[in-house]
Amino acid sequence: MNELSRLQAKKRKLVIGLISGTSVDGIDAVLIRLSGSGIRTKFKQLAFSTHPYPHGVRRLILKNSVTSSSSVEEICRLNFFLGELFAEAAAKVAKVAGYRLSDVDLIGSHGQTIHHLPQPEKLGGRVIRGTLQIGDPSVIAKQTGIPTVGDFRVADVALGGEGAPLVPYLDFLLFHSPKKSRGLLNIGGIANITILPKKCTHDEVKAFDTGPGNMVIDALMKKFYGKRYDEGGKVALQGKVSRSLIRKLGEHPFLKRKPPKSTGREEFGDQFLAHLLELGSSMGKANFLATATDFTVYCVYENYRRFIAKETTLNELIVSGGGVHNAALMGALRRYFGLVPVKKIDEYGVSGDAKEALCFALLANETISGNPGNIPAVTGARKATVLGKICL
Repeated sequence: MNELSRLQAKKRKLVIGLISGTSVDGIDAVLIRLSGSGIRTKFKQLAFSTHPYPHGVRRLILKNSVTSSSSVEEICRLNFFLGELFAEAAAKVAKVAGYRLSDVDLIGSHGQTIHHLPQPEKLGGRVIRGTLQIGDPSVIAKQTGIPTVGDFRVADVALGGEGAPLVPYLDFLLFHSPKKSRGLLNIGGIANITILPKKCTHDEVKAFDTGPGNMVIDALMKKFYGKRYDEGGKVALQGKVSRSLIRKLGEHPFLKRKPPKSTGREEFGDQFLAHLLELGSSMGKANFLATATDFTVYCVYENYRRFIAKETTLNELIVSGGGVHNAALMGALRRYFGLVPVKKIDEYGVSGDAKEALCFALLANETISGNPGNIPAVTGARKATVLGKICL
């Protein structure tokens, strides 16, 4: 425990944040220099890099994220294999910034979610929730020699929370304002929004998943074009949105569910894709992409209209994640939100691509400082709690 005590006493730290998101594109890694904790946290981003998975690994992760095709043996081995890949990503981002890995003080790793079940179900006579991220932090710690904090979602779920979203903690630290009500929208595989009313306190933050982000778009691109994503939204911009199909898709029960709420591949994965293809069976490929892209934004706006707008009118919407590079998505956001300015988070000096990895670097620092990292009003947990497991 001397190692942890030394780390807690250090005034300035080099911290790496790691994440692989719902889209399973690869491992995002960020290195920051950090001081303080909580509202007194100050940091500077030193480097960011993305590390694609080796050939076949993405397919294996997706296969084991679905009940019908998963294997206990493969999940067990993937947990260690991804731990090694995350450790390699940490070493690479340190090198990009010109540091030795031994210079780094702390790593925070979200891991790779393969199943997320925050809704309570009966099991063995008890009501149980669950969430599972692989890429074990103990493997990362032993491979790198650096204390690693991981499994951030579990503690919140254990207290009755959704375990997500966790990024609102970062949003509050960076963007709460005495003059403006802000929305922070992150479009990864799943889209999530944070609402920061002007003059809000930590306890007044609202945030939740709105539905699919790039997930359905990416799945259609893979099916129709053999590509991982719609680069720049070029295919979607060539198609025509089916308003009738949007209305049918808008009947999805997740849209009607009140926050706090979170979702993932369980609700917007293969089964949803099959439903979409069946409903639009006579549509052209580009029209499917245009409609799926519009549906992502429709979900964002409908959640805002139903659950936020009556209490908080946004002065600006700040967007991060892979979706910021999709012109069709950004254009749809501006159409739906009308007079509300839609901006990219990079305009505020924060890397949109690095934001989620950055969040877990900061959360790791909160954990070793003994500070709660969840926001109960956001996740639905019974109380605020320190998140994650510290692996020395």
